[in-house]
Amino acid sequence: MAEGMVEMSRRERTRLVVLEQVACGSITLVEGAARMKVSYRQAKRLAARHRQWGALGLVHRSRGRPGARRKPPALRRAVLDLIGERYEGFGPTLAGEKLAEEHQLTVDRETLRRWMTAEGLWKPRGPERKHRRRRPRRARLGELVQMDGSHHAWFEGRGASACLMVMIDDATGIRMARLEAEETTEGAMRLLKSWIERFGVPQALYVDRKSTFVTDRAPTAAERRDGVEPMTVFGRACAKLEIDIIPAHSPQAKGRVERANGVFQDRWVKELRLAGVSTIEEANAMLPAFVDKLNARLAVEAADPIDAHLALGDRDLDSILVWEEPRTVANDMTVRYKKRFYQLEPSPGGPRPKGRVIVRRRLDGSLQILDGDRPVAWRALTEPPSRPPAVGAAKKRRPRRPYKPPPDHPWREPRRIGKTTRRS
Repeated sequence: MAEGMVEMSRRERTRLVVLEQVACGSITLVEGAARMKVSYRQAKRLAARHRQWGALGLVHRSRGRPGARRKPPALRRAVLDLIGERYEGFGPTLAGEKLAEEHQLTVDRETLRRWMTAEGLWKPRGPERKHRRRRPRRARLGELVQMDGSHHAWFEGRGASACLMVMIDDATGIRMARLEAEETTEGAMRLLKSWIERFGVPQALYVDRKSTFVTDRAPTAAERRDGVEPMTVFGRACAKLEIDIIPAHSPQAKGRVERANGVFQDRWVKELRLAGVSTIEEANAMLPAFVDKLNARLAVEAADPIDAHLALGDRDLDSILVWEEPRTVANDMTVRYKKRFYQLEPSPGGPRPKGRVIVRRRLDGSLQILDGDRPVAWRALTEPPSRPPAVGAAKKRRPRRPYKPPPDHPWREPRRIGKTTRRS
């Protein structure tokens, strides 16, 4: 038996105690095998090692030896130097993919994680936050789609700030994205239009409570009269498409799109950095290929193979994803919209002065003026219409001179106070 300290695991210490009881006759080897949770034949082998080597015979024989699959130290050093020079800030998973794609170096992500953590190139995540109950996925594609905008330094100071609009299907994880300057109604409409053109009309959208999607304003008189709830421009467009808007009360409630934002903030930023992209137009040109690659890697099969998307049918998507505002027709048959004037052309049964029309603005910037459901012909005016003079208006009088009392005016006469006379 070797002398000195023997480092043992908890299981090895338990076996040592049991085999010592077997050696002194307190229990039988059959009972010892049951306590050690091994077969009787394995217990006989362990007892033989214990008799010959004591506690050292129970220690795993591979302990302290280098692993047979250990990477060469030169490879480890080369990989860590490459990560520090070219892939700074990359996580172990993404760094492993880039090493395999660009340098033909295959290293397991867990091996990279240990190497990068020891080298200080990667900091493991902190403890998990408050526990929340997991919500199961929807069963069908298109049954529920989550939408969110992610504000981030996408160009890392090389370009202007931007917001990535992201949509992700709850059942499959299929995602679609578009980079915009801000999280606006126009950006949400453009992304929804791309989704509908590719997949169809989703049944419901899960969004946050930003003013782009929902509103908490009081209903107008017309809304109270018609018995409808106040809606945003985006909400009215979704109502025409029969899409339910479901507002979330916390970011964790729509965690699937929040996690997708995290993936984009990690991987997409580094892809833009490697490509040297610094404009929104260049980024959007690269985005479809990157998203397709993510979908091929991360999307899953839906529990129910039936597609829940609705067909668009004969509905004109360009006439639904629009801004609509009512306007009053002036006496000269003009309409004012966005500080510009538009002359309505005469048409039988068309709008009349003091009547109401709807000005519709499409995503491409084109305008359409509607009298009810009928389009009205119009032309833009380069200058505001001049107002004609009012009929029977009186001529402008000359300004009157200030009145000056004459010398014999009573105001200049002395006032009598009792019997005393004096000038005021």
